[in-house]
Amino acid sequence: MKEAIAILTGGGPAPGMNTVVGSVAKTFLAKGYRVIGLHYGYSGLFNPSPRYEDLTFTQADYIFNQGGSYLTMSRFKPTDKDFEENFNLNFFTENNVKLLVTVGGDDTASTANRIAKFLEAKHYPIANIHVPKTIDNDLPLPAGSPTFGYQSAKDMGSIIGRTVYTDARTSGNWFVVAAMGRSAGHLAFGIGTACHYPMIVIPEMFNKTEITVEKIVNLVVSSIIKRKIMGIDYGAAMISEGVFHSLSDAEIKKSGIHFSYDDHGHPELGKVSKAHIFNEMLEKKLAELKIKVKSRPVEIGYEVRCQTPVAYDLVYCSLLGMGTYKLFSEGKTGCMVYADPAGEISPLYLKDLQDPETGKIPPRLVDIRSDKFKMVVDNILNYITPADYEAAKKYVADPAVYDFRKILEWDK
Repeated sequence: MKEAIAILTGGGPAPGMNTVVGSVAKTFLAKGYRVIGLHYGYSGLFNPSPRYEDLTFTQADYIFNQGGSYLTMSRFKPTDKDFEENFNLNFFTENNVKLLVTVGGDDTASTANRIAKFLEAKHYPIANIHVPKTIDNDLPLPAGSPTFGYQSAKDMGSIIGRTVYTDARTSGNWFVVAAMGRSAGHLAFGIGTACHYPMIVIPEMFNKTEITVEKIVNLVVSSIIKRKIMGIDYGAAMISEGVFHSLSDAEIKKSGIHFSYDDHGHPELGKVSKAHIFNEMLEKKLAELKIKVKSRPVEIGYEVRCQTPVAYDLVYCSLLGMGTYKLFSEGKTGCMVYADPAGEISPLYLKDLQDPETGKIPPRLVDIRSDKFKMVVDNILNYITPADYEAAKKYVADPAVYDFRKILEWDK
């Protein structure tokens, strides 16, 4: 029987998933392997009758530059009981599968790590290679290397963001824009920087103080007042959804939001409009201060997940797909495929990235100590400083309350 590989996609969509799947399929088919595409993510590996299909070169050639994922995705997270009782070893033996390729983000990577450990402990002769994906850019790849999908999502998010900023300037309004990112602020920071938004709020900024609803709102108010002092009545604030992840239960109650949670314990932020919530809070604060500003909410989320990948991700994902074969041919397993900026392929072992206590892979956060971050804060953002206190008294009694660095306690 011909040797086969199986490939699945997990988590949420990201531009470039089909590029990876198509490139993996093309490469392995050319080497004489059968390529099996598993639908519904990991759930197929814990199902006696998984839905799968053989992928052909023609299919791979058709999907490789398309957005979305041809292979139906799933957020299924297997339990320890699933591993012991429901793992479908027959699927691997009956189809002569020698390699399982998983494409996904941090949760998919963590589950891939568990599968690699499980297969090693059971002495199953099956290799496992993970291809890291997330528009959140929060997998701990070496510095300077994005996760695939991030650049395409940032590009589309910036198109939306620039249009919003033009609307703000045209109508003389403010916009509160919220972007995906989970616990990391990469996407919000990237889009906000590309669009020169006068205020960007990401969770990493609160490295010296607790994140509260009041502080988030006051940062935006700081920017609004500063712009008024500058003679500018319009603007936009970019806020990362990640700030919600760090809010205490008491602060979440203040926001009036009642979250449901997914199988991985994450608040299902996609079910609520963060921009709408923040905008309501901002409007309430501005009314209290008697500052006349119209603000509107805009959410950047699902619109950027399934767009056609930009050239960067088409090349990057092709390298990752071809690199999967390179690592497999070298006998590598239980690892993520990594392509450095020069295009060199190497393995990143999941066991070396995981938290020793939880077994999960910790997220990569925005480095607020970097020159990039500091330059954006110093040169793009607009906010109140002590030099603005006298002029700011026209709008608020105590300008220090809205001092950007005091809010974040960076002045200590």
